[in-house]
Amino acid sequence: QVQLVESGGGLVQAGDSLRLTCAASGRTFSRYAMGWFRQAPGKERDFVAAINWSGSMRYYTDSVKGRFTISRDNVKNTVYLQMSSLKPEDTAVYYCAAVYSLLTPQRVSEYDYWGQGTQVTVSS
Repeated sequence: QVQLVESGGGLVQAGDSLRLTCAASGRTFSRYAMGWFRQAPGKERDFVAAINWSGSMRYYTDSVKGRFTISRDNVKNTVYLQMSSLKPEDTAVYYCAAVYSLLTPQRVSEYDYWGQGTQVTVSS
């Protein structure tokens, strides 16, 4: 089983940057695909980015391509989401997710473990 704890959210202005961190427990972290999702008030939880177990495959939703970067450190059991050129529409609770898989899922239903979320608010 994996436990996930996100951190790094906050209130920033449009154009600023933030780095979210997801710390994972468990000795087999390197066997898990990891994803970041976000949920704005009154909306569904949406895919943001995902990375495979080795870090060799990365996927992004179109709206964050070129602005966000997902990465992982399998020694530190940590996955990151570097966000730059933030926009007000990026405001949401951001969730880290994990699934034991060699693939790189991009749907909420494909992930088994979730963190508690961290709030990101971007003011205009």
